[in-house]
Amino acid sequence: MKLYTIDTGFFKLDGGAMFGVVPKSIWNKLNPADENNLCTWALRCLLIEDGNRLILIDNGLGDKQDAKFFSHYQPHGDATLDKSLAAHGFHRDDITDVFLTHLHFDHCGGSIVRQGEALVPAFKNAVYWSNEGHWNWATHPNDREKASFLKENILPIKESGQLRFIAHTEGISFADNISIRFVSGHTDAMMLPQIQYKGKTIIYMADLLPSTAHIPIPYVMSYDMFPLRTIHEKKTFLQEAVDNEYILFFEHDPVNECCVLQRTEKGIRVGETFKLSSL
Repeated sequence: MKLYTIDTGFFKLDGGAMFGVVPKSIWNKLNPADENNLCTWALRCLLIEDGNRLILIDNGLGDKQDAKFFSHYQPHGDATLDKSLAAHGFHRDDITDVFLTHLHFDHCGGSIVRQGEALVPAFKNAVYWSNEGHWNWATHPNDREKASFLKENILPIKESGQLRFIAHTEGISFADNISIRFVSGHTDAMMLPQIQYKGKTIIYMADLLPSTAHIPIPYVMSYDMFPLRTIHEKKTFLQEAVDNEYILFFEHDPVNECCVLQRTEKGIRVGETFKLSSL
């Protein structure tokens, strides 16, 4: 097995929304906002080469939305999914599996592309993986969350015939060295891949912990549907992670790819940070 970081650029989100009840006087030191109160966040995906399988975890914003949509999120940076794949010797047609942690637009927007008037899978040879509970949640969204579930990102996956569901069973195996954790504070039935790699355990954090700045317990996004559940899930996970020396891989941290945790007088906090390629 080999792991590769796949950078797809950066985007911006409101700092207050990203840090919830934490005052700006505190969070602004962690990720300084611009004049519009927007902070920069990464769109970092993970590629797993495992035997005959080439598994892509999430795929960023994509590029099919209109200028008005992108004006709200200001995508920027030189990295793209195709450039990052090519840097490791791959093409999107080589992808055998697209694992979608959840169906918010910044995690699955690259799943579908426009070909003329048609919306078609960006990864024509891949199986797209979700789970039935989250799929139903996303395709029948609540009023608070529906702006994050864009039908043009989601429905064409099923229409293509390339969609498959993973059973909602904690710790279920996705591959020999990949199991799945389920969390539901951010959105219902979000999936976190847990990967055994070079004798270490790596967790793809998705939106349970978007960045190292979100490790302290009160730092919960306003985007989370069930913030008290997120707090419980964070507490449970952080204790397990620090006890077992897990490596956390961050999808949205603008600076840090990975970290390990440490116990401090203030609680569990970020320890050493490093790039995935250093393992």
